[in-house]
Amino acid sequence: MRDSAEFTRWTTEFEAKARARARAGDPDDAGGATLHPDLVRSIQRFQVGESGDGAHLIAKADAAGDPVYAAAVRLFVAEERNHARLLLNLLHAAGEKPISAHWTDAIFVRLRRGLGLRLELMVLSVAEVIAVPYYRALRDGARDPLTTRTAALILADEQRHIPFHTHRLRLAFAPTPPVLRPLIRATWWAILHAAILVVLLDHGPALRQLGSTRTEFARTARAHFIPICATALPPHRVLLSR
Repeated sequence: MRDSAEFTRWTTEFEAKARARARAGDPDDAGGATLHPDLVRSIQRFQVGESGDGAHLIAKADAAGDPVYAAAVRLFVAEERNHARLLLNLLHAAGEKPISAHWTDAIFVRLRRGLGLRLELMVLSVAEVIAVPYYRALRDGARDPLTTRTAALILADEQRHIPFHTHRLRLAFAPTPPVLRPLIRATWWAILHAAILVVLLDHGPALRQLGSTRTEFARTARAHFIPICATALPPHRVLLSR
């Protein structure tokens, strides 16, 4: 089937990335890291968000009935957990400890676990849209070399995750009647705006340290989301070739 072939491509890409990561190794943290307290608090919160085991997403992917897609999801989860490990290494290099939980992550997890695979991927895609401008700001605005290298590695992964989730959502939404699509789009946009608001309130001091404004962050996140929504949930049904 064409869809399975597409997800075979994703599996191959994830596996190739994992091999390249193993060859390159982690960024050298021998020199430690210097982080402003606002950045420490921000990175701690993102580290919690990246550290989930992905069990619920994997179970939903298994239940969807496409073993190729389920294999790709496992590789995606492995990349996210590697992000948590890289951020943990960065915190340790700065002489800081991680936090065990944060209210924003708890709400995010409850929301995406609440219903089926589509809702989980809708929320995850919003998380990726938020992550891209955040890690770009961390890469470009941090004056610490280890922070810059760590953020660059994570950013490259997050940028690949967006089309991965968009592809699966396009398939999931293909049979959705046109009358329901505006409601779903409105709900999806509401999730995005709520996430942006949380980041601006919770990570605003860190963004200022990185030379990024709240307006710039919100504008960039919205710009990344527009093509995702248009591709995954166009106004009319999409006939998928097999």
